[in-house]
Amino acid sequence: MAEITIPKLAPQERAAAPGAVGPPLIRIEDVSLYYGTNRALKNISLNLGERVVTAFIGPSGCGKSTLLRCLNRMNDLIDNVRIEGAIKIGGHEINAPDVDAIELRKRVGMVFQKSNPFPKSIYENVAYGLRLHGVKARSELDVRIEESLRSAALWDEVKDRLHSSALGLSGGQQQRLCIARAIAIKPEIILMDEPASALDPLATARIEELILELKKDFTIVIVTHNMQQAARISDYTAFFYIGELVEYDTTAKIFTNPSKRQTEDYVTGRFG
Repeated sequence: MAEITIPKLAPQERAAAPGAVGPPLIRIEDVSLYYGTNRALKNISLNLGERVVTAFIGPSGCGKSTLLRCLNRMNDLIDNVRIEGAIKIGGHEINAPDVDAIELRKRVGMVFQKSNPFPKSIYENVAYGLRLHGVKARSELDVRIEESLRSAALWDEVKDRLHSSALGLSGGQQQRLCIARAIAIKPEIILMDEPASALDPLATARIEELILELKKDFTIVIVTHNMQQAARISDYTAFFYIGELVEYDTTAKIFTNPSKRQTEDYVTGRFG
């Protein structure tokens, strides 16, 4: 399959997608993934730009979450997984033997479908990763935790109860706490796997507003089943079907004038 590069944005779109016309931050080159003998991804080639939101869409089981997990080697934790092809971030092959997966995950943070705060205080949830990465001084922890909670649009809601249990937060607040925890260690890339699927419409709107704010500082890749959500928050959209990349383009084009009939059928609800 020929390499698919990021389409250039029209001038009026550039403000909504800063940095998209420069060199891609992530290069996925002819990647196939196998669970044992089952081939879950088939020769995927895709370049993702810096400080934009890219949405992976497609029906359940199409490979979008599998590909997302390839970007920080979460699939390493699954038995009998084999990957062919190359994934490069900033020009470096992330599956090379000398790459430390823990260091990679510091650079490529992840937010999961179900919010998973630790059974600790709000403060300690955010401090956890910072301490793992060598931040020990209380004064520095205080500053970094406040910065992270502010960036996750949560500070004003929790500043007076930082030492209360994170499990006492609402579902939407817990998910924003998980985002604060992910960004505290200052990754370059944030992966989000259905981050709002378990939330009510109001909490979902807060998460979407947050994503649009975060892309000023982070490159974001999001898996979503929600077509309206992809259309609202992403700059680029990749449509997958049964382990194959069907089409990748600006979100505006995917949703208004896709090149492939299969894409049109999916985004208009004819199947999936």
